[in-house]
Amino acid sequence: MITIKAEFITSAATKSQFLKPEKPIIAVCGKSNVGKSSFINMLANRKKLAKVSKDPGRTRLVNYFDMGDFILADLPGYGYARVGKEEKLKWAKLLDDFFSDKESIAHVFSLADIRHDPTADDRQMIEYLNYHILPFTVIATKADKLSRAQAQRSVINIAATYKCGAGNVIVTSSETRQGLNEVLEKIEQIISIEE
Repeated sequence: MITIKAEFITSAATKSQFLKPEKPIIAVCGKSNVGKSSFINMLANRKKLAKVSKDPGRTRLVNYFDMGDFILADLPGYGYARVGKEEKLKWAKLLDDFFSDKESIAHVFSLADIRHDPTADDRQMIEYLNYHILPFTVIATKADKLSRAQAQRSVINIAATYKCGAGNVIVTSSETRQGLNEVLEKIEQIISIEE
């Protein structure tokens, strides 16, 4: 099993600041408050590597972390209603610029809150990844908030909404560390393909 040694590298606000590392890049995306920072901290086995905030929309840059065998890129959350139109456009451009360099991205973890139906923004993100032929895995977060049966129903719903197999959805909880081994196995597969 892969071991992760995590360090924050840098933040990028523009395309010219994006990293072009030798190691594969795995991007983490999702709507505001979906649990991206908690997911990253769970992966890194550290409490405060990525800053967790009660306020959605805190990540406004692309944050890069060296995870040992790969680079993790934490992307700004989308769909936060209280952000002005200008700020939303800026985030959209940043995401577009990031994904336009497809060759640099080995994989995308697209996070979805298991408690809720995917939003229009979530569906648009998955359509975008499909359109640009970017390989992705759906990470269903906050599974500790549901019973096992509810979580199973939610996975089927997410998979149907995204038109992907239920096997392409990994159920996780940063509270209980559920799904961590499955995510690490997926990362191992991604890295082995890139080598």
